[in-house]
Amino acid sequence: MSYEQHLDEVTTLITEKYDIADDVAIAMVMRAQADDFFTLHDDDPSICTLERAHEDARQVFSKYGKPARPATKHAGKSTGKR
Repeated sequence: MSYEQHLDEVTTLITEKYDIADDVAIAMVMRAQADDFFTLHDDDPSICTLERAHEDARQVFSKYGKPARPATKHAGKSTGKR
């Protein structure tokens, strides 16, 4: 399959395996792509297989399926209360 088909398959597998909404799965795959998770796939399309898509879906969900941490508050910031 092509690189784009592989990304689509990974997204589909995430929605099916983890009962995740399409838009959430797409966002996970896009974050992984932005982090160069799929760089080797783009360079070597021969690794874009269904078997690899299953493994990639597991790894992408594991790494990108957790909610982002909220921003930390600056220590010593005044609350305005005295």
